[in-house]
Amino acid sequence: MTIYNLYIFDKMGTLMHYAEWNRTKKSGITREEEAKLTYGMLFSIKSFVSKISPHDPREGFLYYKTNRYALHYLETPSGLKFVLNTDTAAINVKELLQQLYAKVWVEYVVRDPLWTPGTVVTSELFQNKLDEFVKQSPIFGIRNI
Repeated sequence: MTIYNLYIFDKMGTLMHYAEWNRTKKSGITREEEAKLTYGMLFSIKSFVSKISPHDPREGFLYYKTNRYALHYLETPSGLKFVLNTDTAAINVKELLQQLYAKVWVEYVVRDPLWTPGTVVTSELFQNKLDEFVKQSPIFGIRNI
């Protein structure tokens, strides 16, 4: 199993943090353009799911899967959006995203007195803890090419 990359957006769609691990193919556009496209796609999918769901869409959109990758999504009550791209064999990603939020984001961003909400996260400590957390997860792996 493999983790490719992670986007963290605030409730307004601003890219707060981006990280990548085993991504082998680049998109050919800037990171900012890619983030805007990703956020726009999420906005559209969430809207579509809420309109056509035959059930109460309280859980809403959680992930989608193609034949090449899976996109996993977690939105916190405060509107923070975590988007993790993995290979298609990854399991229990919702729990991983919830732990990432509680154990890494809250501990090393929210509780950082130097961070101002609504600004991009530049903390090296957060980046190191995020990297450590992801690499220790059971779904992190090196892609076999």
